Parts: sequence; C-alpha cells; structure tokens
Amino acid sequence: MTIVFIGIVVLGLALTAGAARLGSALVARARADAAADAAALAAADMLALGRGAEAAATAARETAAANGGTLVECQCAGRDALVVVEVAASGILAPPAEGRARAEVRME
Repeated sequence: MTIVFIGIVVLGLALTAGAARLGSALVARARADAAADAAALAAADMLALGRGAEAAATAARETAAANGGTLVECQCAGRDALVVVEVAASGILAPPAEGRARAEVRME
C-alpha cells in the first residue's frame, strides 16, 4: 500500500513540474511576442521619419531591451521592419523564447 501511495505522490509531483514548465514557456513566449511587436513598431517609426536603417535598428534594440528582451535580428530597410526578439524564460533548464514581428510603413 505504501509503495502505491509513494508512486502516486511521485507521479503528482512530476505532473506539477511539467505543468509549471509549460506555463513558464507560454508566459515567456507571450513576453517575446509583445517585445517583438513593440520593437518592430519602434523601427517602423524611425523608417517613417526617414532616419534610416541604423536608427531603426537602434530603436528596435532599445525597445526590445525595455520590454525585457534582446534583439536578435533586425531587417529594417525601405518601408519594412522585421525583427526577432529573444526573452529568457524563468525556470530550470527553460530555453529562451523567440518572438517575431513585422511592421510596415504606410503613408496614406
């Protein structure tokens, strides 16, 4: 009887740990997506103001950092800004989450 009880407790702990890791990954992914959206909009703003690709990349980097992320890639040219942002996930052995976003400058 005690062995069955110990097995149930171990199984319950394993399921709880798995659910916590999944929850942490989902939160990190949402944070990465939000940081990428903000970074892409900041980059597109610089492109719309005619400040060029370097200013757009700088704005994207600063905005990603302000949102807890790291800018991994920024393809900012012409009227398009495509960014990739990475956010560290909390938890043991949790890989970083990646978010991608694209913003387009439209002059209407």
